[in-house]
Amino acid sequence: MVKLYDSGVYLVNGTEIVPEAEAARVKGLCGKEADKETAKKGTIAYSIMKAHNTSDNMENLKIKFDAMASHDITFVGIIQTAKASGMEKFPIPYVLTNCHNSLCAVGGTINEDDHMFGLSAAKKYGGIYVPPHIAVIHQYMREMHAGCGKMILGSDSHTRYGALGTMAIGEGGGELVKQLLEDTYDVKYPGVIAIYLTGAPQPYVGPQDIALAIIGAVFKKGYVKNCVMEFVGPGISSMTTDYRNGIDVMTTETTCLSSIWRTDEDTKDFLTLHGRGEEYKELNPAEVAYYDGCVYVDLSTVKPMIALPFHPSNTYEIDTLNANLTDILAEVEKEAAHVSGGRAPYTLLDKVKDGKLHVQQGVIAGCAGGNYTNVVEAANALRGKSCGNGEFSLAVYPSSQPVFIDLTRKGVIADLMESGAIIRTAFCGPCFGAGDTPCNNGLSIRHTTRNFPNREGSKPGNAQMSAVALMDARSIAATAANGGVLTSAEQYDCWGNVPEYKFDPTVYNRRVYQGYKKPTGEDLVYGPNIKDWPQMSALTDNILLKVCSKIMDPVTTTDELIPSGETSSYRSNPLGLAEFTLSRRDPEYVGRSKAVDKLEKARAAGEDAAALEPTLTSVFDTIRTIPGQEKVEMAATEIGSMIYAVKPGDGSAREQAASCQRVIGGLANITKEYATKRYRSNVMNWGMIPFQMTEEPDFEVGDYIYVPGIREALDGDLKDIKAYVIKDGKADEISLYVADMTADERKIVKAGCLINYNRVRKGL
Repeated sequence: MVKLYDSGVYLVNGTEIVPEAEAARVKGLCGKEADKETAKKGTIAYSIMKAHNTSDNMENLKIKFDAMASHDITFVGIIQTAKASGMEKFPIPYVLTNCHNSLCAVGGTINEDDHMFGLSAAKKYGGIYVPPHIAVIHQYMREMHAGCGKMILGSDSHTRYGALGTMAIGEGGGELVKQLLEDTYDVKYPGVIAIYLTGAPQPYVGPQDIALAIIGAVFKKGYVKNCVMEFVGPGISSMTTDYRNGIDVMTTETTCLSSIWRTDEDTKDFLTLHGRGEEYKELNPAEVAYYDGCVYVDLSTVKPMIALPFHPSNTYEIDTLNANLTDILAEVEKEAAHVSGGRAPYTLLDKVKDGKLHVQQGVIAGCAGGNYTNVVEAANALRGKSCGNGEFSLAVYPSSQPVFIDLTRKGVIADLMESGAIIRTAFCGPCFGAGDTPCNNGLSIRHTTRNFPNREGSKPGNAQMSAVALMDARSIAATAANGGVLTSAEQYDCWGNVPEYKFDPTVYNRRVYQGYKKPTGEDLVYGPNIKDWPQMSALTDNILLKVCSKIMDPVTTTDELIPSGETSSYRSNPLGLAEFTLSRRDPEYVGRSKAVDKLEKARAAGEDAAALEPTLTSVFDTIRTIPGQEKVEMAATEIGSMIYAVKPGDGSAREQAASCQRVIGGLANITKEYATKRYRSNVMNWGMIPFQMTEEPDFEVGDYIYVPGIREALDGDLKDIKAYVIKDGKADEISLYVADMTADERKIVKAGCLINYNRVRKGL
């Protein structure tokens, strides 16, 4: 059972939940009055954020982190930005892992060139470099850096180490650049939601089942959006820390800001096993703690789950799905038709044979699925059995070489291989479409983090489409043992035989470059695909936006804004990668935006932009009919492209979802709301204005929107910004607004991007 409380709650003695409306009960439970303001300070999250806040204002936080982490589709751009902004060394431990572009997905040398750039940066600036195939980013951070009371920032959305007592946040590269420049992470104090766990999971229920049950309950309601999820309650101690890690990493899919867990002796044992027992301290809420909401989870009632395409919140109990295959799969097929846009047929009902759903592939991988316990339990189900010699295949990716080594020493790998499973190295590819892409029209079941459209690597634009359903490793292994017929782990009685894990750091000692506090100043090593960020203009007083895409879907993911998969190999080349912007959602967008960019470049160079686009003359004639705008000049008005989307930014933290818009002419987004803070932060760090509007958009692709006095508006309250749709010789007024921006964010947007802002203030 998963229950959401309608209001805030008090948690008394860590075990008693008291709804805010019943606050009088608190005194009877502990002898203290329910003082809300004091009790807000009783959360674990409050104490950690207070310890890392560099200002004396807990409402507007200025956070400095203990460590950072990036992988090889983000660290090149981050280091290039920081270098252009005047960085001289890494001021805190900065881990550069190579777990995303580990394979040569597009041929040539460009992936390994990025790795050599990363190694040279670790040497030059004093960083930590984890070579390809050694560990996925989050497993390495769990094993070597997370600790109780710490805060860690990562340029990957699944940066979550709450089960180890660490508040970790995934953000776009610009926020990491700020830390490298010894600036702060500025954010309003977030809401804190209690995730109260009671009972214990059934033996056949895994961490992905628990996570999907929570995601399914909270996502569509936005219950924990941009909040901290604080895991409390006696149920925590019914699970090992390795198991908790598997739940925690999935909190990203709720759109929360971060997570933190109560710690106990098992947390201490995990840290001690990894040579960092001194990093342990007991974390518990105060005797009386106030939370802005509460998710009550009875772990004993959770059943094996499945999240059907195309979102982790599209959840069902496997038993419920199997009992209603036709109705449920028919609905998914309708969504598939929308996702493909008629470019590629995708069917599920044809996979139902004799009343059973047959899947084509299984994958257990990465920071969610490749944990030691999950792989052992998969082997328990498959030992002595066969995956079959039909269309079904199974791939298993242990999350790090130390995990792989211990699994090998215990014979677990041999058991899996004998069943027909393929064993691969530590690699995040299946999670973002760069490894084990299923066959056309195939269905893959995966213990990974996401199943967004095309996240598995298919290309509907080329008439190739497949899809992913998320499941726990236990049910995936049960399905494999049943020849690919969808099967709940509850049907097997083989769970719980998990021998004690033995961590051996030898491979890390021999292969990981440990350069923190030892910068050499050596030159960076550039491959031919690694390019500097192009120059961007400062914001002018008045701006003209051309609508280059209009997306009315309820949610637009970052994977739609800039596709993952093999495109990740181009992420060291800003202009090269930008060619893929919206390519799987609106293939005409890039051409439209680049045409606008040509106009702006001509204007900035003092040329006549109207010579390239004659309609600009009539557009400005119309603008001059607006009261107060009679003397507006085209030469002094920045021209940029604009995307309208209802709710963009769900998913990855990758800054390229915004930077790709910017480098080909993007100047603003207009939305109803932003799906995540991290995407909105990326928009601002790349000098684009994060407009919002409450009304339905009465403009279409190709229309212009004129916004006068935008620099002055950015100095104001941002609540009502006058703009005008220029269409058919008329200027129709609309009202835009911008949600709260910090003083620095306003300066960054006015400067044109974070690089410009930093160079100006450092006199570069």
